[in-house]
Amino acid sequence: MRRSIQTPLAGIRRVQAGDLLYLTRLASPQFTRPITVRVIRPLTDRRTCSGWLWIEAYELSPTGGVGEARELYVCGEGLRWATAPALAVWSTYR
Repeated sequence: MRRSIQTPLAGIRRVQAGDLLYLTRLASPQFTRPITVRVIRPLTDRRTCSGWLWIEAYELSPTGGVGEARELYVCGEGLRWATAPALAVWSTYR
């Protein structure tokens, strides 16, 4: 059975608007310094490699303040869903 390019892998939680994600190198090599983002929306109209996805998100400051909107290409298996206390952990990496 062939897998569609945009079909998420089995067992990977689907990213939704409003999700709070803690992104590390597991999500993408670009995150040499982990960041926390709030998802605006998944960008499902873009073609990706199997297991990868584009998201539009706001990068959050250590206090939870909203920064710039960013478009990010991430590996679904490397995503970590965060809660508000994760912001305190994020600040230790700055």
